[in-house]
Amino acid sequence: MDSDGGMASELRVYTIGHSTHSLDSFASLLKRYEIDVLVDVRSCPYSRHVPQFNADNLREFLAAIGIRYVFLGDALGGRPRDRELYDEHGHIVYARIARRPAFRRGLSKLEKQAETCRVAVLCSEEDPVHCHRRLLVGNALMEQGIKVTHIRGDGRLQTEEALMGSEKHTDSSMRQLKLLDV
Repeated sequence: MDSDGGMASELRVYTIGHSTHSLDSFASLLKRYEIDVLVDVRSCPYSRHVPQFNADNLREFLAAIGIRYVFLGDALGGRPRDRELYDEHGHIVYARIARRPAFRRGLSKLEKQAETCRVAVLCSEEDPVHCHRRLLVGNALMEQGIKVTHIRGDGRLQTEEALMGSEKHTDSSMRQLKLLDV
């Protein structure tokens, strides 16, 4: 059994949002949970507000502390350029993204990483509730039988099951479930 009470052979992917962390506090979270590979799923891996998390800076920093950086935002990002992936009001439709061959290939690459390494999916938001790393990527992973656990900014872990349970009191229309059934 692993430390979360599941079977050791069970696949699990972590998620994390960089928020406004310093690189040192961010690294501390990754090291605490023994993350080997950070998979960046931001469509545009740059920020004016927190430039330490720009792709080039982050890749260099992570390499220095023994964590591999992989960019998959072109396939798994939540803000694609293709206008057909948005509704008539300009809102992204995750189910449309999830059906794209590029998304399926990106998800397959992520799953392969998770088979041999401890992987965390990176986006910018600390809270995964409304972030595409959960609503798009996390849901697709769970549909493949992969466990999803969120590393929160304060260092605690939150399983997707626990997060879903806490949402029972919220409007279920906020979530885009069953991505591949649409």
